[in-house]
Amino acid sequence: MDYKNAGVDIEAGYKSVELMKEHIKKTMRSEVLTNIGGFSGAFSMEKFKDMEKPTLVSGTDGVGTKLKLAFIMDKHDTVGIDCVAMCVNDIACAGGEPLFFLDYIACGKNYPEKIAEIVKGVATGCEMSSAALIGGETAEMPGFYPEDEYDLAGFAVGVVDEKDLITGKDLKAGDVLVGMASSGVHSNGFSLVRKVFDMTKESLDTYYDELGKTLGEALIAPTKIYVKALRSVKEAGVRVKACSHITGGGFYENVPRMLNDDVCAVIEKDSYPIPPIFKLMAEKGQIEETMMYNTYNMGIGMIMAVDPADVDKTVEAVKAAGETPYVIGKIEAGEKGVKLV
Repeated sequence: MDYKNAGVDIEAGYKSVELMKEHIKKTMRSEVLTNIGGFSGAFSMEKFKDMEKPTLVSGTDGVGTKLKLAFIMDKHDTVGIDCVAMCVNDIACAGGEPLFFLDYIACGKNYPEKIAEIVKGVATGCEMSSAALIGGETAEMPGFYPEDEYDLAGFAVGVVDEKDLITGKDLKAGDVLVGMASSGVHSNGFSLVRKVFDMTKESLDTYYDELGKTLGEALIAPTKIYVKALRSVKEAGVRVKACSHITGGGFYENVPRMLNDDVCAVIEKDSYPIPPIFKLMAEKGQIEETMMYNTYNMGIGMIMAVDPADVDKTVEAVKAAGETPYVIGKIEAGEKGVKLV
């Protein structure tokens, strides 16, 4: 008896590391002090010593049951983008600049080529957010996960000068809400998605005219990464007063997290186009509108609150970064919460 007979292939682990190295090296930053394959990743803070009060911000998350689609479709090169996005968007939402990322893959059986595809997506997400992929772990866990399945999670660290933290403390009535378009469902609410649609290859390969693509293509579209857009807004000289990453819990849970106790957010539902995947889901699943807005991003992945005088600059800066902005509402005096009108 040996470890391989017990279900853990150490040689496959070595091969996975070799295959993923070509993707990881594309994410390197000058501050990275260690090589891939070590026991830890080291990252120099030398560049940030000129900040008045350099402050670390962090985020951790996973892809959730969206991975079930990847298994059925046998498509593993984009879920890594989702994993990175869920972490770095939270950091950017606080005004932080992502520095580095670590991933964790747990699988029933280590198929090196599949693991390399997953990490390729992680590296793509890191490139999109200018974060270095400085480490990670691939755990082969036979008997715990089915051989063809895996879980994927990540952890990111960023930095911001304390004075530039986005806290919402200066938010006031009259401030304007600018949203950035999502790519679709992103990485939340897939437990409900999987109840609405049959999770079979045949179902996911079905083409829908209203989607302009197959159901699977629409659902597996990777989460938008808003790091560059928020950086562009900052570089345009705009002070983002408050920011909300619209993830699980949709508008009703996430928007209040950016608010003070004496203001509410008023969002106009017809101020932007709702992607057809949400309309199809609501129709097929007979899901009430309130539940849709309480579960999904409904086409807006990030919301910023800015001074009315900065709206035009904000919109142009978001466009310059390649994202699509919409003026979707305003801040009003009142009890903390969100109103959809």
